[in-house]
Amino acid sequence: MCRSIKTLRPPATDEVTEDDIRAAALQYVRKVSGFRSPAAHNQAVFDRAVEEVTRATAALLDDLEVRGTRARS
Repeated sequence: MCRSIKTLRPPATDEVTEDDIRAAALQYVRKVSGFRSPAAHNQAVFDRAVEEVTRATAALLDDLEVRGTRARS
């Protein structure tokens, strides 16, 4: 699933931007919903899901410990 989403934690990625996190969230929501671009009546819920997944991903990366160090600081 979501083979185009890259690993965002060290050592796989040295620097992760908010754009990287949002792109991964967008790919995830597209895959789960089955929509690359949702219809107008689904746009708000689609956008909300992308934002929620973006926040959850950022929180995950902030809290991960990789070999005794935090993944993002």
